[in-house]
Parts: sequence; C-alpha cells; structure tokens
Amino acid sequence: MKIIINPEYDYLRSWIEQVPSFFEERGEVLYEGRNRLKVFTLDNGMAVNVKRYRKPAFFNRIVYSFFRKSKAARSYNNTLKIAEKGFDTAKAIAYIEIKQGGLLSCSFFISLQCHDVKEIRVCNSGPLSGNEKLIEAFTRYSASLHDAGIYHLDYSPGNILFREDDGKYVFTLVDVNRMKFMPVNYDAGCKNFARLFVDDDIYMYIGDVYSQLRENTLGREETGRVIINYKNDFWKRKARLKRIKKIIGR
Repeated sequence: MKIIINPEYDYLRSWIEQVPSFFEERGEVLYEGRNRLKVFTLDNGMAVNVKRYRKPAFFNRIVYSFFRKSKAARSYNNTLKIAEKGFDTAKAIAYIEIKQGGLLSCSFFISLQCHDVKEIRVCNSGPLSGNEKLIEAFTRYSASLHDAGIYHLDYSPGNILFREDDGKYVFTLVDVNRMKFMPVNYDAGCKNFARLFVDDDIYMYIGDVYSQLRENTLGREETGRVIINYKNDFWKRKARLKRIKKIIGR
C-alpha cells in the first residue's frame, strides 16, 4: 500500500492509514456511481471527503501501475498545482494506492469537505434573467483559469462549486483528476463551456463577457455562437454514444 500525505495533515496519518479498512462500513455516502464518494467527520470535528476509485479494467491496471499516475495521484497532484496558481479547490490531504499481484487494485483520494457551497448546475437550464451577476462572475473566473493555463477536461455542472462571500462569488474546482496545464487558446476556452448549460441566452451572455476578457479575433455575438455550436456538438455526440451503448447492450 502506497500512502502520500500532505505534510500539513501528517497529524492525521494514523487515521489515513486505516481508511481502506473502514471505508465500506463508515461514513456518509455523497455519490455512488463508477466511483464512491463519502464524507467522514473526525473526532476534532473536521469533515473529510474520501473518494474511492473503482478497480480499473485489466489493461488500465497495467497502465496505472507502470506508465501513468492513478486517478487518485492525479487528483492529489492537480489539486496542489491549482492551489499553487492561486485558485480554490478542495484541499488535498492524501492519496492511497493498493496493489494486488503487482498491479493497481484501487485508490483513494482524501480532501477537505467544502462547506456552504452550491454547484453551478443551479443555472444549468437557465434562466439568464436574475442570474446575470453569477454568470458574469463565473465567466470571469473561467477566463482567469484559462489565462493561468488551467484546463479542466471535465468542466461540468457538478465540478464547479460556488459561494457568496461579502457580496462576491467565490468558485471552487473539484474532481480534478482530468486536467491539463497548458496555454489555453481562445477556441479551446470557448469549447470548455460546452457541457455546462442548456440555455442559449446564457451562452450568448458568456460569449459577450468572455470576448472582452481574452485576446481574440471574434466579436461578442460570434463568440456566443461558437460556444453554442460546441454545446450542440457535445450533446449530439452524447446522444450518439447512448444509442451505441443501447445497441451493444441488446
């Protein structure tokens, strides 16, 4: 078993080392799907999230064991990189990797629980009216990420949290194992918004704000239309994949 602990939380070492032994029986389930996310309340009152990544398919077990970092390791390292660049994310505490027969079996990423936050999905279907301040703040935040070379490959409604602090919106990135740290050009930045909202009015508003914040050759309306095209392409691909999975399932 491999355990990497953020030095700031080394005082939790004895608890962290026992996580694999009690994960199934304790804690409150926050998410159940391909992976499982639980929150644990420690004796000192600290709320801690533990995400257990499921056992990879055999080929991926080889890849994650010898050629690529595990999802838990990437989550941990990416969280630290995001914080180093001055952006908020669920603070990394540790990650654990367990191997069987020399190959990765499962892994855990441990982080602080985010309190008093909402998901950006509250605006997923609109309307724009009444949410202009939030959408503008979110667009400015996204542009700042892109300018800083941070590109979340799963920039989706459940992975962006926000709260109001003294009248200002503060955003937090989560589920960060799929990230790229690279120069983000304007087109890639537009594409990054594709899966966040349904309402085209929101996307036109985002295009208006985003076009003023980043160097580009497109106008405000054209930027909005480009983002909408990426959104439509994303949902078409998703629907096509769903049909294919249905056919294969039959």
